[in-house]
Amino acid sequence: MKLHDIVTSITRWDEHVPEVQRYIRTLNERVHTTVCILPFNNLLHRLIVEMVYNPIFLLNRFHHLDGTHPKLSQCTIVTGSKIIFNKHFKLKISNYMQMHLQHNNSGLPRTSRAISIYPTRNAQCSY
Repeated sequence: MKLHDIVTSITRWDEHVPEVQRYIRTLNERVHTTVCILPFNNLLHRLIVEMVYNPIFLLNRFHHLDGTHPKLSQCTIVTGSKIIFNKHFKLKISNYMQMHLQHNNSGLPRTSRAISIYPTRNAQCSY
């Protein structure tokens, strides 16, 4: 099937697509690497989901040699946003930090404990 110069190839359930299998293997390797560097024995479900999202976030932000454009990443083509090293790589996954909370002049805590996962997609690139 061809639509707007995009070729789709539908495969049977038992067929293999090497490019897709390599991408999945790359994601698995990066998630396993992240699990190995974390100092935790038990991982929350939300942390596991975010550990899968992080390599996808990074892989889509960098240009692929066999990508659709000779110089732009997939994310730049779709959203127009570019990666900025000083913003997107301030912290690594699993950094422990104190997060600012909204507060008044009461005696309640003004910070909360947090673990960095990945930068957000907003202009400030907060974590």
